[in-house]
This record gives sequence, C-alpha cells and structure tokens, in this order.
Amino acid sequence: MSASWAREGDAVVSASGVPGGASGGPDNSTGRRGSATGGPGGGTDGGGPGSSAGGPGGPAGATTPEGGPADLARPADLAGGAALAGRAALVTGASRGIGLAVAEALTAAGAAVCVTARDPDGLADAVRRLGPRAIACPGDVADPAHLDEAVSRALSAFGRLDILVNNAATNAPLGPLMDADPLVWRTAFTVNVEAPLRLTQAAWRGWMRDHGGVIVNVCTEGTHGVGPGVGAYGASKTALLRLTRQLAAELAPSVRVNAVSPGLVRTEMARFVWEADEPALAAALPLGRIGEPDDVARAVRWLVSDEASWITGTDLVVDGGRRVRAALRPA
Repeated sequence: MSASWAREGDAVVSASGVPGGASGGPDNSTGRRGSATGGPGGGTDGGGPGSSAGGPGGPAGATTPEGGPADLARPADLAGGAALAGRAALVTGASRGIGLAVAEALTAAGAAVCVTARDPDGLADAVRRLGPRAIACPGDVADPAHLDEAVSRALSAFGRLDILVNNAATNAPLGPLMDADPLVWRTAFTVNVEAPLRLTQAAWRGWMRDHGGVIVNVCTEGTHGVGPGVGAYGASKTALLRLTRQLAAELAPSVRVNAVSPGLVRTEMARFVWEADEPALAAALPLGRIGEPDDVARAVRWLVSDEASWITGTDLVVDGGRRVRAALRPA
C-alpha cells in the first residue's frame, strides 16, 4: 500500500488513534525546568564502581572530535542546574520534536549529549541550539553500522555513555493491516524494536556493562488499546514495551531500563492528527490540552534522575489523562 508516514524523533500515531512520541532518558537528570536534584557524577546509586552510571566525571583526557577537551563537569550555569554534570547521553531521533526536547532537558541538566537523526542539516541546527556539549552523528537507526558508530562517537568524544534514549521511530505502514506491505511492516519492527535492542547491546558492551547506566525507550499510550489504521505501529511499540521490561530484568541492578509513553503531542509528525480539530481533541482530555514535547522531556528527565533510582521496568504514561477521560464531566 502507499501511505504517508514519518520517521525519526517526533510523536507518531498510537494504537489508539492518538500520536505517541519517541524519547527516553538518562540516569540522574532533572532537566530544563525545575530544580536540580542529586549531585553531579555517579549513577542511580550516586556513583561508585557498582552504581548505574559509574563514578563522577569521565576518564582523563577525553576529547571532542575536534580535539578539544570533553567538558563534562561544567559549573551549574544552566537553568536546569547540574544534576547530570559529568554524565554523557545518546538520544536518537533528536533533530526535532520530542527527541530534541529531551536532548535540551539533558544538556540543561549538565549532561553532554550525542544526538542522531537522518537529516544532517536538521541535526546540525539541533547541535547549535543545544550548545557546546552536544555533538551530532547523522544516520539511520535502521542501519546497524550507524548504531555502532553513534555509540563509538559518544564514547570517543565523552569518554563514557551513561544514558541512552531510544526515541527514533516510524509509524509506517498506516492503514488496515490487511493492506500492509510486509516489507514496510518489517521496517517498522526494524526501527521501533530492533534498533533499540541493538543500541542497548552496543551501549552495554561499550560502557554500561562495567559502569552502569540508564536506558529509556519511548513507547506510546496506544500500547494500552487499539485504533484504526495504526496496527503496525501499535504492534511494534507494544513489542518495545515488552522488550523494555525484559531488559530491565536482565540488566539489573546496574542498569535501569524504563519506558515513557506519550499521548497526543504537538509535533510535526503528528500534525495531521491534531491540526484540523485541536480544540475538540484538547477538550476531550481531562487536563484540557494536547501535549507539548517538553511535557515528555520532563518525564524522561525525572526517570533518569536519582529521584527515580528505585524504578526500573516501568512505563510512565504522559497523556493528559486520556485513559481516564471516560469519567470526565464537561464543564
């Protein structure tokens, strides 16, 4: 079938007919808005060899690709404080939308961030917006070589990789499953399920096995229901949620693995859902508005912070109350 679809970094249509995002987060972040919690360095347990993000700071002599020092321990000179100072993150699908908002939250909390996406120009703009502790690794998460390259580039630049946010996604093929092209269906699982697993494996082997860390997979509120035309997306994201829980069990106690599941979020990728009738969609939600990328980013920021150090294998739904709207009484 021929259907419009989208990739990388923005909210995607969920299995219940509303878009979900793709973002995830680190260990010990508080983000761009709100106070910093927890000290710099260390991991979920506050540092040390057995903690989920290793000890403070990175190896001596770590440099950026341009040859300068990887400044992972700057003072708390950003609005979000320095809860993630000394930590390094990799965020996929981060040239726009939820992925970019997550990257901004992490850098505002003091982390160094490597961002990936398929659009080199958009990614370059994102790095300029993120500031001096951000680097880019353009490429497609469907390409296993790109995934290895992204992890290698982050480790080369920062000397460590404490945080992995699997945010890149596709909502193709749209439409009834009886019309779905099996090859496009396979691509949905390659991007939405296989890529997060491959990146987790690479991060584990490259850093987290020995030093710990935190992984956040962006799923969707739609995994809790079904909806018309989004069967492939819903099935793949449900598989990602199951993968999240399995990895949380297998990688504990040194690595925490959680999911964030957005509902309808104002992104370009989801514009075809919310633009035509946003007031009605907002009125149907108990909190009276559709989501913004920052809403999801703040949830990720909290999950990767020391405040969430006893949380793994969970799914944090960020949907404006959509799942309880049946009891909503119009004003």
